[in-house]
Amino acid sequence: MLRISKMTDYATVILAQLAGDEACRRTAVELAELTRIGLPTVSKVLKGLQRAGLVASTRGAHGGYALARAADSISAADIIDAVEGPVGLTECATHPGQCDLEPSCRVGRSWQRVNVAIRRALGDVTLTQLTGRDGTALPAPDLTVVLGPRPTLRARA
Repeated sequence: MLRISKMTDYATVILAQLAGDEACRRTAVELAELTRIGLPTVSKVLKGLQRAGLVASTRGAHGGYALARAADSISAADIIDAVEGPVGLTECATHPGQCDLEPSCRVGRSWQRVNVAIRRALGDVTLTQLTGRDGTALPAPDLTVVLGPRPTLRARA
């Protein structure tokens, strides 16, 4: 199953909170209270987001954290990369040429194509869209389950 980690989920919630008022800085304590995520976790996530250039911090009496760039220029892929590293379904999809099986593998290139498609889809979804503040909801995929000897799940375009 493909699933983002809890830390990535927390990072998205924290970034969404910061995107709610881009002109305002929030302390880690305020973000913990507003998001109901524990302060140690908020602090850890903020450090990673700062290292990735998604948030900026300012010290002092009016300090805190704010988005380092506009919410519509931060993608879901940026968030995942900041917390988990690059999206990679298989080793060869993330690091081509480093798998010993690659010369004889018949499926590696296909997984690489799938990985590129997922990466592109994640890159197309912005933090603004994730928060729903752009006035449009992300469409849910139209999925059909086909029952037979081997059940399959197909997405309709």
